Amino acid sequence: MNYKGVPAITLENEMVKATFLPSYGGKLCSFYDKQAQYEWLFQSDETELQVPSYGANFSHYDASGFDEVFPSIDASFHPLHGQPVPDHGEVWAMPWECIQYSASTLLLRVNSPVFPYTLVKEVELVDNGLHFSYTAINGSDDDFAFIWTPHALLNMDEHTRIILPPDLNEVMNVEHSSHHLGEWGTRHRYPITKHAHTDERLDLSTFALQTKQCEKFYFTTALKEGWCGVLQENRKRELHYQFPTDKVPYLGIWKTEGGYRGHYNFALEPCTGVYDDVYVAHKQRKVSTIPANGCYEWYFNMVLK
Repeated sequence: MNYKGVPAITLENEMVKATFLPSYGGKLCSFYDKQAQYEWLFQSDETELQVPSYGANFSHYDASGFDEVFPSIDASFHPLHGQPVPDHGEVWAMPWECIQYSASTLLLRVNSPVFPYTLVKEVELVDNGLHFSYTAINGSDDDFAFIWTPHALLNMDEHTRIILPPDLNEVMNVEHSSHHLGEWGTRHRYPITKHAHTDERLDLSTFALQTKQCEKFYFTTALKEGWCGVLQENRKRELHYQFPTDKVPYLGIWKTEGGYRGHYNFALEPCTGVYDDVYVAHKQRKVSTIPANGCYEWYFNMVLK
């Protein structure tokens, strides 16, 4: 099977059809909800995908679906020995080896050509979604700091609402000179805040369709509950993410409201470190670490309700 010219593997049951591209960073390019007849993942207008090579500029390639981001979000220098980490990390622009797959399971693996890690992803199709199990293996005698996040761009419109645990009530803007939220580091109440320049009331859990803006913000406290989600009100359907807070303790939100390539989408980004840059996260001691000659394991579930 091919998807936009790229070899693809599909896991499918009566409720879900999920399509993966092992040679394109292990990307989940489609997560189709059969019951709601709805594609949750944003789809670009590209009819043929160009597979990136190592170190590619993320902005020059397809901006759709769910890309794995590891070991940094922003381009950075790794704190271990100072080697550069590419934009959006390494693994989104590398071919993953398909170890095995069946009608309901997929096992993928990728080895860094620069850093001493191997990342393994096992996917299981269940009745109402996907269960991902990750193992990051460190083959060196030094601890290895990393940020992982699921960069899963979701469709949105006027019927879309973000749903979160009630204790998450403050965010920090990390988009430079945001029209709505002000300068990097500005804090806001969540979900209701005020526009940084006009005092206009803003609901950060919904979406503005005419602003031509991009926003990125993080919640200022570590997570107590390991879930976040989105409600598509017109379809009476929810997509929830589930993850362990002891391994994935932070949450960021990215919104593209026409300000990037003219696209309208967003991403809920539970992550292992903040704020986007693995070097900065390490300095702040807000980063996760694979122990020397050890491994770091976590899970991530996409569940339809």
